[in-house]
Amino acid sequence: MDINLSNLYRRRNAESRSLSAENPTGEKGKGAMADPKGEGAARELGRGWKVAPCISLAAGETHTLMDHDGPGVIRHMWFTFNERFYRDVIIRIYWDGQKDPSVQSPLGDFLCNAWNCRQNILALPINVNPSGGMNIYFPMPFRKHARITVQNDSPNRLDGFFYTINYTLEPVADDALSFHAHWRRSNPVAYATEYVLAEGIRGQGQYVGTFMAWQQNNAGWWGEGEIKMYLDGDGAFPTICGTGTEDYFGGAWGFGDSFSAPYLGFRQAVKKSGEVGARMTLYRFHVQDPVFFQSDLKVTMQALGWRGEGRYLALQDDIASVAYWYQTLPHVPFPPVPDRNSREVI
Repeated sequence: MDINLSNLYRRRNAESRSLSAENPTGEKGKGAMADPKGEGAARELGRGWKVAPCISLAAGETHTLMDHDGPGVIRHMWFTFNERFYRDVIIRIYWDGQKDPSVQSPLGDFLCNAWNCRQNILALPINVNPSGGMNIYFPMPFRKHARITVQNDSPNRLDGFFYTINYTLEPVADDALSFHAHWRRSNPVAYATEYVLAEGIRGQGQYVGTFMAWQQNNAGWWGEGEIKMYLDGDGAFPTICGTGTEDYFGGAWGFGDSFSAPYLGFRQAVKKSGEVGARMTLYRFHVQDPVFFQSDLKVTMQALGWRGEGRYLALQDDIASVAYWYQTLPHVPFPPVPDRNSREVI
């Protein structure tokens, strides 16, 4: 199941499949079969050419991208669509017949692009390239079934939604865990209350990533807050506690500049850090340092700034996030996706 540069040469009992608008069922030998019927850009070339490279999503429509039996592993997904819809298109992924999704998030934030603004991301698990080519490489095993839907939760039609889902049909190991991701937003964070990245996680697994979209509602430095991870029955105090927001995301001393690295990154989206209304994105992927839990997990981040007279200031910023983890099934159901007004970027 594991594939990397050190073992690419090994023979495997696997079959490759790919879903796209040109082969929406992923069936063997069924790609590029759309008929232009004398219309469109391929009308002079006919079947087998670029007839149906993308789909449209009507206002309010939920479209199923994948509905396939296993066992297998999703190896890579690629998307691109108009950035005005980054918070409006909701992706949901269901594993092995579960009625509740294990992944639920606006698609832009899920792929480290928030604020309806394109940003290049050079991480290993998630890679976003010019101009808005969004890739995710987290392996996603499924034993019995995988279902992926996208919902256009806006009053506007979305044309030009492009996607590719590359997966393999192969045996899945008994110890394989299921991929999960969940989006949240607090706008604003309640005063002197820690922002919750993930809670209510029950089961065994490992926490593998954090994405945050952060808007300053106060001037000055905003990143004094500590990450906290409550593991396996922790009470009032966590097992894992960081030393500052920029420290957790791999920076130091207020960042000073944007960066995008294989596992960590900080990017400016709007205005400059320190200004009221500044919007920033941050990511950390725990690939080399996953956080293991045996029974339960809760993750929080403090929204904490700095006063000029040398004391902390509890912030009430606009914060959204995606938490990424693997765990056993079944999982505790997520709350419903907040309505469009609660997700809106103004």
